[in-house]
Amino acid sequence: MSEQPDHPAWAQPDWFARVQPWIQDTLASQHIQINGPITQPHLRPWSTVLQIPTASGACYFKATAPLLSHEPPLTSWLTRQYPADTLPVLASNAEQGWLLLPDGGLRLREVIRADRDVRHWEALLPRYAELQIGLAEQVPELLAFGIPDRRITHLPQLYQLLLADTAALCIDQQDGLTSAQAQQLHQLVHEVAALCAQLAEYRIPDSLHHGDLHDGNIFTLNGQYRLFDWGDSSLSHPFFSLRTVFVSLEFSLDLPTNAPEFERLRDAYLEPWTRFETVERLRTAMQLSEPLSSICSALGWHHIVASLEEPLKRSYSAPVPSLLDEFLLTMSNRVA
Repeated sequence: MSEQPDHPAWAQPDWFARVQPWIQDTLASQHIQINGPITQPHLRPWSTVLQIPTASGACYFKATAPLLSHEPPLTSWLTRQYPADTLPVLASNAEQGWLLLPDGGLRLREVIRADRDVRHWEALLPRYAELQIGLAEQVPELLAFGIPDRRITHLPQLYQLLLADTAALCIDQQDGLTSAQAQQLHQLVHEVAALCAQLAEYRIPDSLHHGDLHDGNIFTLNGQYRLFDWGDSSLSHPFFSLRTVFVSLEFSLDLPTNAPEFERLRDAYLEPWTRFETVERLRTAMQLSEPLSSICSALGWHHIVASLEEPLKRSYSAPVPSLLDEFLLTMSNRVA
């Protein structure tokens, strides 16, 4: 296999030499035999994935950068807490940031693009809501893993800190915000705080927000759906997760933003939350959460991009201004 210098850890000459024995010994201890060359299908500055062919099917090794150090222990813990909804973990090393996972079957992306059936999400979203409801009672445990704390009580301050990093906004640069947009964002500081205060009036508890819940991060096998890739997760408002779900559907099924399928899936997701609020109030809370979800996603990307050195920082800078532009558009639609 070849190394690519995207991240100092992955670029170290002895990195694979240190990783390979751990993979081999771990699989051998579980009577899983490697029967082919190890490949590297995923490589980013913040994580890399190796694919290991075995007699029992493919296994996957994931290594994460220190800023995502919560992912291996959180993933292992979630597997024990919610084995029916998450991908099993063969082994993990929290100190090194390593995970070893089995093949989970087909990704939902390939399935849904083939059969074009939104009922997959309709079945999955209530289960995901139940997982979030259960995890809302385990906030101290979640924070102990080191996941980012982006609860709506903290979001106004986090928003201001994000705007203070003017380099991250790429003002008047390609793929960046214009000066006028940056000014608009500053003018909305008090409105963001007011939105958070409004949303906090609803009896919806903070919980784990996956952060990247698209159809490429869900396996489906024998009618079961298993979630994986918790690197972008945070403690925040649970409803923020639907933003990426809906973007995923727009891409995979080419649905317009006003397609009736979105209301149907929203209501399927909200149904378990009726133990906290009425359906009508939950729908209103969902509307309030929509612009704030873009901010939360921007904070997630900023968390990653801010850790990078140039020129990598510039290579991955576009999502932060793009998500803030999305926030402005959502806010303008609210006024309209």
